[in-house]
Amino acid sequence: MIKPDGVQRGLVGRIVQRIEAKGLKIVAMKMRTLPQDVAREHYAEHSQKPFFGDLVSFITSGPSVPMVVEGKDAISEMRKMNGATNPTKAQPGTIRGDFGLDMGRNVIHGSDSPESAKREIALHFGEAELSSYTRIDEAWLYE
Repeated sequence: MIKPDGVQRGLVGRIVQRIEAKGLKIVAMKMRTLPQDVAREHYAEHSQKPFFGDLVSFITSGPSVPMVVEGKDAISEMRKMNGATNPTKAQPGTIRGDFGLDMGRNVIHGSDSPESAKREIALHFGEAELSSYTRIDEAWLYE
């Protein structure tokens, strides 16, 4: 999910381009301002942490762009592309390393496991919103 800071800074196209250039496939994407209840559920694992209120406030402050990304090792590949959560520790060439400003404004969220991905996808998309298709280069990428 591209967070409100990424949307506000006009980074959506650049981030999508990186995902597609990597050979990953976006099968669902939309822009929306998250309702408070969805934001709380999305970040439920942080609910007892002191920054939870600020996190919910930020993620609901403007539009974000949730997406479903598929491909070989999509979760681990996206996590590598995203970089360290703290942009000051993220490597150059990663999304957070190149575009993130601080822990609270780190541009992108990525699921950390298949279980988290399944839960998060269900929060943002209905089954009918997922588009199944074959990229022309999949035969070469996934032999």
